[in-house]
Amino acid sequence: MANEIIQIKDLKVHYPIRSGFWNRITDYVRAVDGISISINEGETYGLIGESGSGKSTTGKAIVGVEPVTSGQIIYKGVDVTKSRNRKRLNYNKDVQMIFQDSMSSLNPRKRIEDIIAEPIRNFENLTTDQERDRVQELLDIVGMPSDAIYKYPHEFSGGQRQRIGVARAVATHPKLIVADEPTSALDLSVQAQVLNFMKHIQQQYDIAYLFISHDLGVVKHMSENLAIMHRGRLVELGSREAIYKHPIHIYTKRLLSAIPVVDVEHRAEHKKHRQQVEKEFQENQSKWYDQDGRVFPLQKVAPNHWVALPKERAQKEEEKVEESD
Repeated sequence: MANEIIQIKDLKVHYPIRSGFWNRITDYVRAVDGISISINEGETYGLIGESGSGKSTTGKAIVGVEPVTSGQIIYKGVDVTKSRNRKRLNYNKDVQMIFQDSMSSLNPRKRIEDIIAEPIRNFENLTTDQERDRVQELLDIVGMPSDAIYKYPHEFSGGQRQRIGVARAVATHPKLIVADEPTSALDLSVQAQVLNFMKHIQQQYDIAYLFISHDLGVVKHMSENLAIMHRGRLVELGSREAIYKHPIHIYTKRLLSAIPVVDVEHRAEHKKHRQQVEKEFQENQSKWYDQDGRVFPLQKVAPNHWVALPKERAQKEEEKVEESD
């Protein structure tokens, strides 16, 4: 049985809305509204949702970029929501992030050598030669030429900059990397290259990934377990096989229908299916959310499959899954 490396319990990130003469808080934007997931050592866990679903905010809260309103982030059995526990466990060294926009995440005024060396300098005390050797080793791992250390971010393509971002993320030998849409800005051919060397690095260093994306097709290539996020909550959670073979929530079906079909002969059929799913989503989505438009709590419908449903409907869905198996 795999060892759990991090557990997220009822995580909430709320932003206050202020109005009136006294600038008082009148409501909150519930960007993340109580999600719970756990990730094992060396695992790739997919977190999927469209723009505004709260998935990126979740990732930033895990690495400490966004403040947590409530809930727990338990790393190696210790609640690291409080900063003193993070420091005690060296959490900021063990948990790194790959950002979506490779250009804005790399300081344009610094050479690549300094960009990759920055996290090393924060946590290790190496000589200049040792540091350069480490940077060179990291560039070799991600397939970048040796003279890249003397160059600046604008001298590279989007795919190359993302490779540099990966090299920086693995510089401290992390145990978990939060990858926030790491390939969404890249061409399809470059996407495949980046994903493949991310897998290679994972196997080499036994790194766990929280892979955040809006693209279920990409996530299927990377992840063993998936969580579908909408309106700040999880609508479906389970193994890759369970989600792709037996999608239940209308929002999950909508995302799956958006995966492009390569086979020309089936494109017309796929387009028709996508239109039917979209029509069902628009006409019947009220059945999948409560009277305030919020996502229902997750209910278990199979050994490794949970769906946001009213309790009375969960048993019916469980029976359907059993029949289809």
